[in-house]
Amino acid sequence: MAFLGIFLVWPVIKSVLGAFAGPAGGGTMAWLLEVFRNPIYLEGLWNAILMGLGSTAIALAISLPLAWIGDRYHFPFKGLLTPLVLAPMVLPPFVGAIGMIAIFGQMGAVNALLHALGLLARDHTIDWLGRGRFAGILILNGLHLYPILYLNAAAALANVDPAMEEAAENLGCTGWRKFRRVTLPLMMPGIFAGGSIVFIWAFTELGAPLMFNFNRILPVQIFNGMKELNGNGMPFALVVVMLVAAMGLYWVTRFSLGRAPVSTAARVTSGRAASRADGWKGWACAGFFGVIIALALLPHAAVVILSFARDWYGTVLPSEWTLGHYREALGHSLTIPSIGNSVRYSGISTILDVALGVPIAWVLTRQRATMRLGAAALDGLTMLPLAVPGLVLAFGYIALSQPGQPLAALNPGLHDPTLLLVVAYGIRRLPYMVRAVVAGLEQTSVTFEEAAQSLGATPWRTLRRITLPLISGNVLAGMLMAFAFAMLEVSDSLILAQRSTDFPITKAIYELFQLLGEGRFLACALGVWAMVFLAVTIGMASRMLGTRMGTLFRM
Repeated sequence: MAFLGIFLVWPVIKSVLGAFAGPAGGGTMAWLLEVFRNPIYLEGLWNAILMGLGSTAIALAISLPLAWIGDRYHFPFKGLLTPLVLAPMVLPPFVGAIGMIAIFGQMGAVNALLHALGLLARDHTIDWLGRGRFAGILILNGLHLYPILYLNAAAALANVDPAMEEAAENLGCTGWRKFRRVTLPLMMPGIFAGGSIVFIWAFTELGAPLMFNFNRILPVQIFNGMKELNGNGMPFALVVVMLVAAMGLYWVTRFSLGRAPVSTAARVTSGRAASRADGWKGWACAGFFGVIIALALLPHAAVVILSFARDWYGTVLPSEWTLGHYREALGHSLTIPSIGNSVRYSGISTILDVALGVPIAWVLTRQRATMRLGAAALDGLTMLPLAVPGLVLAFGYIALSQPGQPLAALNPGLHDPTLLLVVAYGIRRLPYMVRAVVAGLEQTSVTFEEAAQSLGATPWRTLRRITLPLISGNVLAGMLMAFAFAMLEVSDSLILAQRSTDFPITKAIYELFQLLGEGRFLACALGVWAMVFLAVTIGMASRMLGTRMGTLFRM
């Protein structure tokens, strides 16, 4: 709790206090009031809220039917299609933005196809990405984040007692009415758990708007405001507005949607067997899964194509292909050091997560009865990184490392940012480790540990020789998730890595994209490497955790 207090709570408090600091050292509300007086900042806040709500709505519209069909029916190729539902998670939205522009931009592949088919005049184009490319960011976020909601919705459906639905059917409540009045309310805690993560993720998304050059949104306004921190409280005020809006909407929805009905207190009385969907119904289920997966993987496919294209502008497909981008990317001055930096930052942060996560999980599962208040506080503090935007945490570190501040020796613009990045990555991914280990401990009988201690083993020896070997699969799964998502962390990397020698992979991709000429192709080549890496690690973690993987994305 002391560690989390220093590196999680303190930076957030520092950011909040900065919004009320006056130029002469006194307190003031001027900065905060200016946010609501300035139409540019109000537009940025409103756009961020719309981005969070819209992305959550898209993710919910996709994930609920997928979870329902996957839970209730056997259909052709289900064993292949179900794991592919998680595939969109392997590419960060800010990399997928490059592919979206190549497909749906005004000179993209879709307009080129319409020109070729004669459905669109040669001198006309359609802006599929919307005004300011807002629609493109919205769809990209929804397609990237729906797996989080799907995991939670599938787990919630699996926990719905079939006896409840059978009782409703016996009383004449069937079909859509049964789902709306019985099944959906029983699923709401799980839907809320995933939806809150999706909303906060989309609401604070920084990378995709930057890649789309969409500046009228709150995260980008905060990012741009970091250039003038000295004597300027406006960036701090924007951070406070973001934090209050995210937490406020979270608690409002939790109060209204996140509570389980009284009836769910009972245990599931019987299991539910999925029925076989034969004939056209089975193929319709498989087709629905296939269409969603194909749409979600369009940005990924475009990124792969761009990585092999010599040029792609105004044509359905590139006219020339090359392997040179991979050679040049691996030889570029930004890429090789960035890969090494990311491995170092993520590796050390994963070790930190294990050192913190395993003891925290042990306290939460084995000591809760003897220290209820402390365990509850620790549990809430551990899950706080899922609710606090990464942008806010990174901004707090920047504020604490300014000249004259307590962490000035760690200023990332002047010194090596390894410590700040390791701590930021570690704290942001700590919930994944804790949830994975808690899942293992809850499945492991405490009698094994009691037997060891009755034979004279100390608590530490029991943990090392008995408990850890029994939950080693869960620990490894948590490590894989923590390491993989740390490797592709966006907000912390873009903000805390300010010197080219310290860039991790995501910052290198962003900088490469800014280069004229072949910059976007080199960025895509590096993005493909990151995509393959994350796909392998998520696949391994999913295989180890099974249906309990959804608990990693739950507040």
